Amino acid sequence: MSTPVVAIVGRPNVGKSTLVNRLVGRREAIVEELPGVTRDRKAFEVDWQGRNFTVIDTGGWLPAGSTLDSQVSAQSERAVREADVVVLVVDTTVGVTEEDAAVGEWLRRAGRPVLIAANKVDSDSRRHEVWPFVSLGLGEPFALTALHGLGTGDLLDAIVEHFPEEEVEPERTEAPDIPGVAIVGRPNVGKSTLFNRLIGDERAVVHDMPGTTRDAIDTVVETDEGPIRFIDTAGMRRRSKVDDGTEYYSVVRSLRAVDDADIALLVIDATEGITHQDQRLAERVDASGCPIVVLLNKYELLDTEERLDIARQVEDRLHFIGNSPVLRISAISGKGVHKLLPVLAGAIEDYHRRVPTREVNKVIQSAQAAQPAPGGARVLYATQGAADPPTFTLFVNRELPPTYLRYLEGRLRDELELGMTPVKLRVRRRS
Repeated sequence: MSTPVVAIVGRPNVGKSTLVNRLVGRREAIVEELPGVTRDRKAFEVDWQGRNFTVIDTGGWLPAGSTLDSQVSAQSERAVREADVVVLVVDTTVGVTEEDAAVGEWLRRAGRPVLIAANKVDSDSRRHEVWPFVSLGLGEPFALTALHGLGTGDLLDAIVEHFPEEEVEPERTEAPDIPGVAIVGRPNVGKSTLFNRLIGDERAVVHDMPGTTRDAIDTVVETDEGPIRFIDTAGMRRRSKVDDGTEYYSVVRSLRAVDDADIALLVIDATEGITHQDQRLAERVDASGCPIVVLLNKYELLDTEERLDIARQVEDRLHFIGNSPVLRISAISGKGVHKLLPVLAGAIEDYHRRVPTREVNKVIQSAQAAQPAPGGARVLYATQGAADPPTFTLFVNRELPPTYLRYLEGRLRDELELGMTPVKLRVRRRS
């Protein structure tokens, strides 16, 4: 049974994301004292008085503006169409603006239950400032302060009252573990365009201005290879280039998404080549233990000589990610994207792979017979201690040189057919 959906809407910079964080009970939406921080729709689960529902954070709605403003407004409009209840957030310190009136007129036509959250009423002496918003024709406003939580309980009570009666839910079977695929890369390389292409929906805002995506957005998609959760992340730049709080938190969320993902798609703008920042980002993803698929986007714009050059750059500058596949795609036209799902399916399977102890020891013994370790060192016993990625523990009689450990890693990868997934070795010395 699907849970009710509540859309949080309003003009820019009235406190929508602050209210979302208050309703969710933790800092999930990025908040900054600047208009336009939130651009994409993002969903969070909320529980109030035993009722579960989904709250949708949206960007600021404007009746007119730039191309980007129009795309952000379209995301808000879509959230309202899908919502059971709409919360219109307004700023009492500013009063009723032309944009508030335009939003109110749009919501009256939308045919959804609407509650007005009159934000920034931080004392009883300011409660009278909510009454001008009655002119929006959407009922009596709720006085609250999202930052401190004052009045949000009354708003939540009213939200829940608009939900249909809760039906007896049938007994659930355990939900399957859905693999997560994070789409990462520098700003403006086509990540959101690829995300929309993969999910078959205009979910993320796409614009030719770097840094359009401010938060990690995820969607579960049913594919021929089973359900996959795709995560669109904000573009990541060098720390010295991150010049505001909003971008800092965007990068933090992106890195967290990578750490939680089963596999990462590293999107590179083929027309710009492999930059130093692409290398650093690949190193960071590789260090997380996450398999990497390299996607050379905008490949169709290259001539023959440029295609040969980008192939050399991948070999020279991304050599440390080993067997990672490289796909040449066009996110905007979809060319080559169909090759991605089979590659993902194989990578995810290898990432979760469990190998019987007998097979692990057979490979190690064969490797030592073919090339003994120097100085009388020897692996006495080996076992797989963990998956995600496959992690093998080697019990040894003395320390093994790093070069020999790389040799054993290569033999394990090849003979156990672990493909492109990272392989970790832990060494324990037996007394």
